[in-house]
Amino acid sequence: MLLRYFDRIRLFSMIAAACVAGIASTDAVADDWPGWMGPSRDGVYRETGIIDEVPESGLKVKWRIPIAGGYAGPAVADGRVFVFDYNTTEGEAFNDAGKRANLKGQERLTALDAETGKPLWQYAYDRPYSISYPAGPRCTPTVDGDLVYILGSEGDLQALRVSDGEVVWKRNLPKDLGAEVPIWGFAAHPLIDGDTLYTMVGGEGQAIVAFDKLTGEVKWKAIDGNAGYCTPSIIQHGGTRQLIVYHPTAVTSLNPATGSEYWSIPIAPSFDMSIARPMVDGDLMYASGIRSESLMIQLGSDSPTAKEVWRGEPKEAVHSANAPPIFTGGIVYGTDCVVGTLIAVDAKDGSRLWETFEATKPDEKRFIKHGTAFLTRLADTDRYLIFSETGDLQMAKLTPDGYEDLGRFHVLRPTGEAFGRSVVWSHPAYSGQTAFARNDEEIVAVDLTK
Repeated sequence: MLLRYFDRIRLFSMIAAACVAGIASTDAVADDWPGWMGPSRDGVYRETGIIDEVPESGLKVKWRIPIAGGYAGPAVADGRVFVFDYNTTEGEAFNDAGKRANLKGQERLTALDAETGKPLWQYAYDRPYSISYPAGPRCTPTVDGDLVYILGSEGDLQALRVSDGEVVWKRNLPKDLGAEVPIWGFAAHPLIDGDTLYTMVGGEGQAIVAFDKLTGEVKWKAIDGNAGYCTPSIIQHGGTRQLIVYHPTAVTSLNPATGSEYWSIPIAPSFDMSIARPMVDGDLMYASGIRSESLMIQLGSDSPTAKEVWRGEPKEAVHSANAPPIFTGGIVYGTDCVVGTLIAVDAKDGSRLWETFEATKPDEKRFIKHGTAFLTRLADTDRYLIFSETGDLQMAKLTPDGYEDLGRFHVLRPTGEAFGRSVVWSHPAYSGQTAFARNDEEIVAVDLTK
């Protein structure tokens, strides 16, 4: 009886504290960032109570924690930050698009306290590398309930407990499914939908594979072809939930439950580099790839069908690589891997409305190959958080009329190398009015509170 009494007192205290907090900051709404590109995987940041611009005095750094190498962005859920890296112990790392570097080391998943950066637990396993650009894992961890899922560069697909890092199940895609490791490593961030995990695997009849998320057992396989590097996504259109798969030869729509095909439209970026997730605005879908590959698709309104609207040509559209574009209000905003600028494209015909180096490398005057900036739109606004390859966190207004700078703050030193320059190629996470960004040396939490 006494215990129940104190339980009630504690419950009332919690409710009162929540009410006071709500009164104190009625404009602040928090949200998790449980995987790549956010909770809806659309690159939209829906929290409120954050800054309207980056002040000239800069932003407050909440904490910095040393880590090792990798391209995998952090994930944030339930007060924990998950970061995936590679600790090299032997071998020479080099970046050559045509050669695989052979290293020895460990892939590691570390859980940190989101407020303090304090390490909570770490899971590590030995994993030799034989890939190009071998800094570390490519795939952002995916948090779903009590489990966090990781896919390493050499195909180690694993489910761990969020609370303590205990392994629940693990598969190795080359060993268990005969998959070939892509030259740039496995890069399709695992997608969880219902009781299923989807990721790109590669091989005859298994470009994409659906796994039981609780056991790792294979549910179905689909599509002949290589894995490519693009994460699958789920859309609701034509009265049907569709699994969208951008593989090296086409954008294909599948039944998420069975893997049966609804439609497929060819697109073949060079070197199997299907990377950037196809983005949807209304009944249009935009897919892009390196060189001059890009495709605008019209989605059927009454059934799961699609047709080609136009294809991008050189000096038209935007040809994105490792940073996906944002498609909203009939405009595609993205960084172009040929000229290196941020470009705004009219969805009607692929014409370029404007372009600028401000988002990628402000001091560039001519040309920067594979200029990269990770765009995140603030919900219901035309303001964007932009994390550039220079390690700057920027805010800007992007509209059909142009780019308006709203300030920038240097967060991280660029520690990677690409085409002879130093870069940061990792998508940040945004949660709790905080930006979490990483390079090959540290992960940093930056306060965005208004």
